[in-house]
Amino acid sequence: MTPQDRLIFALDVPAQKEAERYVKMLEGVVGCFKVGLELFIREGPDVIKMIQDHSSANIFLDLKLHDIPATVRGALRSVEKLGVRYITLHSTEGEVILETAEEVKDSGLEVLAVTVLTSTSTSSLASLGIREDINAAALVLDRAVRAQNSGCAGVICSGEEAKLVRQRCGDNFKIVVPGIRPQWACVEGDDQSRITTPAQAIKDGADLIVVGRPIRDAKDPREVAQKIIDEILPSSNP
Repeated sequence: MTPQDRLIFALDVPAQKEAERYVKMLEGVVGCFKVGLELFIREGPDVIKMIQDHSSANIFLDLKLHDIPATVRGALRSVEKLGVRYITLHSTEGEVILETAEEVKDSGLEVLAVTVLTSTSTSSLASLGIREDINAAALVLDRAVRAQNSGCAGVICSGEEAKLVRQRCGDNFKIVVPGIRPQWACVEGDDQSRITTPAQAIKDGADLIVVGRPIRDAKDPREVAQKIIDEILPSSNP
């Protein structure tokens, strides 16, 4: 996997026209484009086709599926037909939801389990009903192991937990880290809590990193994307 392949750009924009501008601008630089709830709800599958028409990059559909197993299985079968590489589902319901990944295991679609959102701070876990003696790292690790045992291809976790997940789950389990903030980037009104730099995330075991605002808000997004690739190059494995 090349450093370029490791970089996912988050298309967190409200409409397809703006998304297309970034896809064309970043084609050949980033290895994957992430489509989230805002864009997909507004544009639907058309935005996936637009990316496929203008780029050879992978597509990460970040819908964080969370429903009864039958509904999630049906959703996964529908996503499979879109030709995307990654889809997310929530891990909070345990194996009953995670095991739906088996539905598409041989299709090329990789199901990634969201462990604990990077906007969630350790101090806020108690307010979510988590026992006070369980910290974010322990919770993420427990959910990662359950996801692996249930057939998921990997997990979404913060850089703070990437090393622990890699040590426990081994090299064949995919780790995707959002909340990436280069030291030289300034993000106004940042709502991310558990953040890390691109190089540190890769060094700690991340296969892929998700970068949004540091690239999107830059004067020259393509230049910044290349700068991030250059930054993770020394930490990347062959």
